[in-house]
Amino acid sequence: MKIKSYDKSARLLERAKQVLAGGVSSEFRKYNHPHALFYTHGNGSRVYDADGNEYLDFTLSQGPLILGHSHPYVLNAINEYSAQGQLFAGQHIREIELAEKINQLVPAAQLMRFCLDGSEAIHTAFRVARAKTGKQKFLRFEGHYHGWLDNVCWGISTPSAEALGSREEPNVYPWSAGLAENTRDEFIVIPWNDAELLKQTVKKHQHELAAIITEPVMCNNGCILPQDGFLQTIRALCDEYNMAFILDEVITGFRLSLGGAQQFFNIQPDLCIFAKAIASGYPISVIAGTRDWMQLIEDAKVIHAGTMNSSNATVAAALATIQVLEKEQPYDRMFKLGKKLMDGIRDAAAQTGHKLLVQGPGPMFNISFTDAEKVTDYRGTLTADKAKLGKFIAAMHNEGIRVIGRGLWYISAAHTDADISLAIAKVHEVLKNM
Repeated sequence: MKIKSYDKSARLLERAKQVLAGGVSSEFRKYNHPHALFYTHGNGSRVYDADGNEYLDFTLSQGPLILGHSHPYVLNAINEYSAQGQLFAGQHIREIELAEKINQLVPAAQLMRFCLDGSEAIHTAFRVARAKTGKQKFLRFEGHYHGWLDNVCWGISTPSAEALGSREEPNVYPWSAGLAENTRDEFIVIPWNDAELLKQTVKKHQHELAAIITEPVMCNNGCILPQDGFLQTIRALCDEYNMAFILDEVITGFRLSLGGAQQFFNIQPDLCIFAKAIASGYPISVIAGTRDWMQLIEDAKVIHAGTMNSSNATVAAALATIQVLEKEQPYDRMFKLGKKLMDGIRDAAAQTGHKLLVQGPGPMFNISFTDAEKVTDYRGTLTADKAKLGKFIAAMHNEGIRVIGRGLWYISAAHTDADISLAIAKVHEVLKNM
């Protein structure tokens, strides 16, 4: 699996740059190693690029491919249902079947609507929260990623750890030029996993807070688990102060369990968002919640719409993916494989003399080069040596192991015990030579 060359991808990238801004259709794809690559096909746990290189894939296309690449049952379901039509500007039977299945599996999903991606589903949730509470702002946490639209495009980057300022009144920086300045006024941000600070902040601002939004696991920065009782504290505060508890399950949904992180952690949000793993890479997301909150959409007091929502292909993909997950129940195996890989990486680091922190629940986890024994919030992730991580990820890529550049690994139902053993051996080899 050692990589031969990236020459053909390099030529395709130069061609793409003539017509695609930066040669890509999503910013993160520019940062592949050694540059944006072009892929030809994928199968199970493997993906292949234009130069004929084969990779053992732990990126899973940033998370969606929980069944691996090109699962035949999913592809057959899409082909069969798409042959009957693509989009009707109306309802169809499998849309009901998908909603009934999610309703059956996800505790808080009493009512739902389908959208195209996580960003717009999250903005629907904000709209519902504002309409029901009569308040305007939402509370969010440093380092949590809730999409790329303006009012959540803050607080996920910083010039330095020191530049964040105090924990009580953090400085917040825009992630992009061109954000509407008044979107900074829509939220209050504080560090995650600090229940006492959260209580103080909510008490101070409860008159203007419509919602608290959180990832149940801070996946994109450190893959950090919630401290014991933290999610329950959010639940209690939302009940006490008339706020919506919005659980962003874009990554954790259908990855930690069929009932999502809310089932895994036994917590009930008011509103929740699903995307990524629900449909094996097809563009569909879900805004779901209890009837008490979703009734505002039901009654058309809150408008939710979209021409492309719930197309035949996306609904068929989601329903088929969930059916496979329900039938095969891969979760115990994914946790077991993830734990084996995490332990193997830790052992390899110890044997080769590297300080490497490995943390996460198993089906997804993060690695970082740091002296810290544990990281519990975004500020803690800033102690890591990102340059060294970049060298490690690049070296792994050259060995045919594809990992997300920020150190995040995803396990799929298609990975095998042999895949994990191979990855551990490559980690040991790469670390030994660093």
